[in-house]
Parts: sequence; structure tokens; C-alpha cells
Amino acid sequence: MKGMNDMIRQAQIMQRKMGEAQESLKSKVVEASSGGGMVTIKVTGAQEFSEVIIEKSVMEAGDVEMLQDLVLTAANEAIKKSKDMMENEMKGITGGLNIPGMF
Repeated sequence: MKGMNDMIRQAQIMQRKMGEAQESLKSKVVEASSGGGMVTIKVTGAQEFSEVIIEKSVMEAGDVEMLQDLVLTAANEAIKKSKDMMENEMKGITGGLNIPGMF
């Protein structure tokens, strides 16, 4: 029974650490740019967009399709970086175990 109690205690500790990591990730920000920096998007570790920066020169060009492509590219890359950051944070807690449904 002692082994089972130890396992439950370890699971509780891991759960607490995961909650702390998720809170910490909310304040961490990654950014991605496209078009040589014409569009920059910042995303938190909770996969929430925090900022979109579009250089004026893109707007002056008047090419809506190009702007849409640049925003889409930067947004997808920023989300990918955010997910990678979250996975790395969680791997540190789980010791590299891949727990289904965690991320």
C-alpha cells in the first residue's frame, strides 16, 4: 500500500506543478513575423493573441491579399511557437512522458 500512496503523492505533486506551469505560460509571450517583419504577431503560452503589428508600408501598398497572407503566416507560426513552448514546459514536469490529452 505504501507504493500506491507514493504514486498518488507524486501524481498530486505533478498536477500542482502542471497548474503552476499553465499559470506561468499565460504571461510568457512568443512572436513570429512574416514578410521580413512587415507583420508581427505575439501569442501567449495559453495560445491567446496578445498583439498584432502591421507596418504602415503594407497598408500603403493596398495589396489586401498580400496582407492577409502575411497575417495568416505570422499567426500560424506564432501559434506553433506557443505550442512548442508549452510542450517543452510540460516535458520538464512530466520527465518527457507523453501523457495523452495533456497538450
